[in-house]
Amino acid sequence: MTVPVLPAGQDPLRILHLSDLHLVPTQRRKVDWVRDLASLDPHLVIDTGDNWAHLDAMPALLEALEPHLAVPGAFAMGSNDYIAPVAKNPARYLKPHRGPRRNDRQVELPWRELASRMRGAGWVDLDNHRGVLDVDGRRISLVGTDDAHLNLDRFPAAGGADDARTGDRTVDLHLGVTHAPYRRVLDAMLADDADLVLAGHTHGGQLAVPLYGALVTNCDLDTGRAKGLHGWPGPRPDRPGGAGSTWLHVSGGLGTSPYTPVRFACRPEATLLTLVAAQ
Repeated sequence: MTVPVLPAGQDPLRILHLSDLHLVPTQRRKVDWVRDLASLDPHLVIDTGDNWAHLDAMPALLEALEPHLAVPGAFAMGSNDYIAPVAKNPARYLKPHRGPRRNDRQVELPWRELASRMRGAGWVDLDNHRGVLDVDGRRISLVGTDDAHLNLDRFPAAGGADDARTGDRTVDLHLGVTHAPYRRVLDAMLADDADLVLAGHTHGGQLAVPLYGALVTNCDLDTGRAKGLHGWPGPRPDRPGGAGSTWLHVSGGLGTSPYTPVRFACRPEATLLTLVAAQ
């Protein structure tokens, strides 16, 4: 998938966007498939959360991510990085979105250790933080939020010590990263002049209607942007009427809750975004 967003004259930059693995220890084929994505040779890996779905999934998840942690990367957590899923009525997702509900059966996952492992590999933690990475000769600034689905998002102020754009060096690309693409987060990233925003959470609708698409997004994003490459808030920046928009990529994700392990007309996915110079 090609995104014409880089400054003129720059070589392509490959970003692997991973999201919503919802990994459980028995999913050997998923572990192998995620590992093999390293053969795409990305310059940068962005993980937009909901990595696991079981208290004992840490070893399998670290095995799946191991080749990617050797590459520059950044991450933002999702609700199911913090708490394990519980059985619920799937019909809830078809009702108007009202946000998450508290459930006394929820089990906290070892998310602090996961975040520590990712940071220890050099990945930037973007949960309500800013950061900077030098990737393939380019300087990339990043801004992210914690999970808006749990109302944990606090957009970090611009101009601080961790805002790479306040320094003397030129920034080649400014990325926004979040798990759940709520409109308030996307609007804040647009106002922050993000060139490209990456998000997950929606599962692409998970159950889609052929020739129509997603029925729900599990947030306040419209179903027309449930997955894929779009503009926000209007058309794509390379389309008529898109001059005031930024690029938005929403991953359909790789997994589901183990209690609703079904997708229809919405295949699991990870995405290699090839960023090229804008015309």
